[in-house]
Amino acid sequence: MAASPKIREKMHRAYLEFFEVAERKRRWSLFDDIPWEKLDASKNSEQQAIGVETYCAEEMYVPDYTSKGIAQKRSVFGAAWFQICWSYEESKHALVFREYLTRSGMRSEAQFAAMEDELSANTWNMPFETSRQIACYGALQEAVTFLAYKAQKDKAACDGNEVLATIFSLVARDEAAHAGFYRTVVEMELAEDRAGSIADLALVVSKFKMPGDGLIRDYQQKLRVSGAGVSTRTFVEHALLPTLKTLGTSRAELRAAAEKSAAVTNRKEVGDQSRRSAAVVALAR
Repeated sequence: MAASPKIREKMHRAYLEFFEVAERKRRWSLFDDIPWEKLDASKNSEQQAIGVETYCAEEMYVPDYTSKGIAQKRSVFGAAWFQICWSYEESKHALVFREYLTRSGMRSEAQFAAMEDELSANTWNMPFETSRQIACYGALQEAVTFLAYKAQKDKAACDGNEVLATIFSLVARDEAAHAGFYRTVVEMELAEDRAGSIADLALVVSKFKMPGDGLIRDYQQKLRVSGAGVSTRTFVEHALLPTLKTLGTSRAELRAAAEKSAAVTNRKEVGDQSRRSAAVVALAR
């Protein structure tokens, strides 16, 4: 991960602020902060179990996310330490989802053992090559995850499921903080190299998908069946557009960057990139 001294210092300060807020305001305990004694079997449903299980499976790839993220960021202190902290927080998400499913009786330890075997047979790989592109991806991916978890929190609250509402409230808060840190990193990159950063952001938007898509068996179907997914419209209106506004950019600037990138490729790549650019335009409208 190449970074200027200025970026390194800004990254350190950004992480220190992130860490302080996490330590003082956001830390939560799997054992003390979840009202497990209020588990109510009458609130269980297979539809609900599929959704929580899918979230859990996606979070269980933390070893891959961590090892590859650290390898990419290890030379920049603030970025590397954020990755370590991020990994700890995400690991709790997998744990709390698993505990909910087993304590509620919706999944057995044997079923989880089988799921672990299935998940470990696949490996998650970085969806993009550079740290800047990954920061752009993280800003969007974490925002989408926050939206998904918040929607599930609201649903659980309406259903009177206090345990699940508490779980989703805590993990959604983590995801919002992660998205905020990634946005801060992208803002740093924009200040240092706006054209390159905008081009990377346009690329990420054109190829965006969630980590479990293509990795977890029947991922999209499970999200549809359980109602755990986020629609394209919700993604655009509540993740993409607010992120662009926070970063001080626009759909027009992204389109221009995508078109410029397409113009310098060969004919076949131009065709592919044009289709991707069209997707960006359609997605952002």
